[in-house]
Formats: sequence, structure tokens, C-alpha cells
Amino acid sequence: MSQIFKIHSQNPQARLIAQVVHVLKAGGVIVYPTDSGYALGCQLGDKAALERIRRIRNLGKEHYFTLVCRDLSELATYAQVDNHIFRILKIFTPGPYTFILKAARSVPRRLQNPRRKTVGLRIPRNNIALAILEALDEPLMSTSLILPDTEVMAIEPEAVKELLGSKIDLIVDGGFCGLEPTSVIDFVEGEPKVIRKGKGDVTPFLRGEL
Repeated sequence: MSQIFKIHSQNPQARLIAQVVHVLKAGGVIVYPTDSGYALGCQLGDKAALERIRRIRNLGKEHYFTLVCRDLSELATYAQVDNHIFRILKIFTPGPYTFILKAARSVPRRLQNPRRKTVGLRIPRNNIALAILEALDEPLMSTSLILPDTEVMAIEPEAVKELLGSKIDLIVDGGFCGLEPTSVIDFVEGEPKVIRKGKGDVTPFLRGEL
């Protein structure tokens, strides 16, 4: 059965954050809060943990995972962006957006969309998530916590524990963090294309103001 760590949303306890990172580095799958609901996450490059998340969500091979980063300094390692796109990302991060970008050559194929060779990246505005990322010192592979046969995001840690049990290793309880998923913006062709309207305001992208 999975554990639940209740972590302060404004001042995350360093001791508990260190334990979360220990679970991740040991191959664990966690549920953690973001600025647009709870998400499933595992360590970058951990193929076995990635497959566990696929089974939990009942995801096909065509589903690509989001790399959740602490800041834009990690961007060049995982994505190809020009100065124009970088300036736009700087305006809208951190925040409830997922950006679809051309994957850098260093990104493993299993993290890319198999047909388009793209990767999703995001930087959440959530103190707990950012503390985990800072302590882990690398991005998380992540996907929204939406269970199979439902379109509703899971929001109650105790309910998640009942539903998933030993399928996950740790639930980070950061309190209520919203119901809407991220807005998804595709920059692969250079100009922004709104793929999904979610929590993040997409008006500037639709109006061509950028």
C-alpha cells in the first residue's frame, strides 16, 4: 500500500521533500501536486516506472509524457527552441501550460511523440513540485492523474490511495490544487497553436499577439 506525505503548500518541509526524492531515485512512482491538479511522476529515464504509469493510465505507446522542469535553464537540454519561442516561454512560465516543442537529439525516443519527434515541457507554479524538482536536480517524467474510463482528474489523496493502492509508491498531499488540466500550446511549426484550452489563458496565443 502506498504512503501519503502531507507537505505544506507554502513552505515544503525539506525532510519530507528529501524522502520523496529518495522514493523517485529508488524507481518509485509518485502522485504529486501541480498548479493544475495532481499528476503522476517518475524519475527521468526510468523505463520500468514509466511503464507502470502507462498501465495505471491505460496509455498507448503514442502517448507522450511531459517533462516537468524547475526552470527554463533545463530547456535547451531537451528541446529545440529559437530566441522568439524562448522569449514567449519566459512570459508564461512558471504556469499551467504544457508546451509541445521539437525534441532535442539527446531526448530518449520513448519520451518523444513517435511520429512527430516532439516533447512536452512545462514548469509548474507550485511550491511543492518545484521543491521536488530542485532536490531531484532533473526533470520529472509526468502525466496528469486522470484514471482510465473517466475524464475527471483525481483530487483527493485518500481516494487516490484507495483506488490505486500498491500501484503507486507515494502520494504527496499538497491540498487542493485545482481541477483543470494545463493548456497545451504547440510550437513545433514556429507559431503557437492551441491544442487544448485548460487552466492557462490561451487568449494571447489565439489573437496572434506574440
